[in-house]
Amino acid sequence: MNNQIQHITILGSTGSIGASTLDVIRQNRHFQVFALTAHSNVDALYAQCMEFNPDYAVMVCETAAEQLAQRLSNIKTEVLSGSNSLRQIAADPQSQTVMAAIVGAVGLEPTLAAASAGKKILLANKESLVMAGELFIDCVRENSALLLPIDSEHNAIFQCLPDNTRNPATSANLVGVKRVVLTASGGPFLNLDASEFDHVTPQQACNHPRWQMGKKISVDSATLMNKGLEYIEACYLFGLNNSQLDVWIHPQSIVHSLVQYLDGSTLAQLANPDMRVPIAHALAWPDRIESGAGSLDLTVAPALEFQNPDLDRFPCLQLGMDAANSRGTMPAVLNAANEVAVEAFLQGQFAYSKIHRVIDSVMSKIPCDSAQSLDIIQDADARARSLAKDLIAKAV
Repeated sequence: MNNQIQHITILGSTGSIGASTLDVIRQNRHFQVFALTAHSNVDALYAQCMEFNPDYAVMVCETAAEQLAQRLSNIKTEVLSGSNSLRQIAADPQSQTVMAAIVGAVGLEPTLAAASAGKKILLANKESLVMAGELFIDCVRENSALLLPIDSEHNAIFQCLPDNTRNPATSANLVGVKRVVLTASGGPFLNLDASEFDHVTPQQACNHPRWQMGKKISVDSATLMNKGLEYIEACYLFGLNNSQLDVWIHPQSIVHSLVQYLDGSTLAQLANPDMRVPIAHALAWPDRIESGAGSLDLTVAPALEFQNPDLDRFPCLQLGMDAANSRGTMPAVLNAANEVAVEAFLQGQFAYSKIHRVIDSVMSKIPCDSAQSLDIIQDADARARSLAKDLIAKAV
């Protein structure tokens, strides 16, 4: 690997992806942390700053930023606060690489700022593509940014594609590719009797059998909305339409995705279910570095199983596919309604089985417009959130 130091900003450093990124950096001398950001977790960000000594630390919550600044008064790290500071740090010319790992719609604007500044973007924030796919890809192209996917599924696809078709900034023409297959673990309720869905608790929904993730993404994995969002992402990342993209349930989470070619070949990327693998791949690309993850031993791995998803059992996946087919503002509407519904479920406000009903109702009531600007997208997002909250209050 090139010995030149790569300065990196981590948006969302206290989350699972941020923490895994720092774990990879610990093992490799080629990276220096320029900035770390979090919403309000003072203790976690303080510990990270003390270890990695970044130039900047950003907390969205101003009160949390004040507390952090007091605790970091004896080191060089400058503490900033607010959403504007997130955008400022993402675009700062002193950092070449931005890990976009903020969960939710709040991550869209700083990730767009990184694209506008022509950064190497390690994309873990789904909402950048789900909410503003065409706008975001255009921004990447126009500013010669480098976009590398971090989701294990999209990173797997990236690794299985021909070299000249990987980066949407240079090409989205997948010559010779017949189909792309996203794999899904099926989450914790793959075999649970559907009659039990009314009684599922947040703790059960967050108990993923393969991955250690935050609460929101864990619930999305349980409903398969996570795969619906990834389906939308894949369409924008790789220039696909619904006829070129499939989803297979693969409970072992070893085959992370597959690409089928016109000649009958199928290429797949396999690894243990550890997010340090795609993170290390993207950090070092086009080279390879140590990730800290163990190598896969297929002689002792469980048998690999695949099946088609039951869309009656997992209607959120179908909603994601529908939004991908509609394009425009519909993916933003879907995402906003889902964020509100999942948060309400996690807060114990209504049943797990009603999540998809809220999303479906919101999608049917808010028209799909052309996503020509960030203002239009954010307006659709706001309307969807408001309607979802109203529906939840009425106990849909």
